[in-house]
Amino acid sequence: MPQHERSDIVAEVWRGDLVESVHHGSVVALDADGAVALTVGEPDRVMYPRSSNKPMQALAMLRAGLDLDGELLALACASHSGEPFHLDGVRRILAAAGLTEHDLQNTAGLPLDLEAQQAYLAAGGVPVPLAMNCSGKHAAMLATCVVNGWPLETYRSPEHPLQRLIADTLAECAGEPVGGVAVDGCGAPLFALTLTGLARAFRHLALAGPGTLEHRVVTAMTTHPRFVGGTGRDVTALMSALPGAVAKDGAEGVYGLALPDGRAVALKIADGAARARPVVMVAVLRELGVDVSGVADLAEVAVLGHGEPVGSVRAIL
Repeated sequence: MPQHERSDIVAEVWRGDLVESVHHGSVVALDADGAVALTVGEPDRVMYPRSSNKPMQALAMLRAGLDLDGELLALACASHSGEPFHLDGVRRILAAAGLTEHDLQNTAGLPLDLEAQQAYLAAGGVPVPLAMNCSGKHAAMLATCVVNGWPLETYRSPEHPLQRLIADTLAECAGEPVGGVAVDGCGAPLFALTLTGLARAFRHLALAGPGTLEHRVVTAMTTHPRFVGGTGRDVTALMSALPGAVAKDGAEGVYGLALPDGRAVALKIADGAARARPVVMVAVLRELGVDVSGVADLAEVAVLGHGEPVGSVRAIL
């Protein structure tokens, strides 16, 4: 098998009257019945969903007895921006389990949000695990270990009971076996799926009925989208504008989303560019007949010249 994905052009970068660059990618969209409605590139090629796996990871933790709901459960699914309410929420998850931020083993980082980062640094902050965008997930992982009496020191090992349960849950939701294991940017195990499997996993969550743990995850994320992303984040805007839509962005240009009626989308920008990710997602949703007027500002991303818009990133399907 070739080392690089054979993918199609999914977005063009216009500067003035010329196409300056292009982004290649792969996309799959499922209709309400679960049938494939649209494909681009190679959606059945195994890839790493990165943080788009987080809703399913949180589902596994609930199955193991984690007692989280609402904004804190949303934070367990988050790649948060590091705003003060995010960091406070992580501390609350840890405190409820009798832990502190010093128990976190994720990679140290700074807040993603520029304003929050500047305030954090001005107050003397330095890169620490708490401020890194995956700290909510890691806090929830530790809390799950406490509930079950599992070792805390090795919770990031792929052989740990928690990570084995997460792998099994991902495979169940995706309807396919995990296709590989690596280390994610935050230090946790990263389990590979196909884009088609990722779309099926989001669809599984979106269609679960009231009273299920899947519905609990979806309700937390859709009710508290600011805790999943943050101020100005496209994942927060999408869930805020599309009633009932559950979505999660991931590093290296990955996005998963499902609507309450079962329509679902998963995509990956081949070069990992985040700027093309929301643009292509909005275009695919439009192709599925979704009213995207509430996120019209995500349909194109401005290209700047001397600080002013001189072009845009535009999806092509």
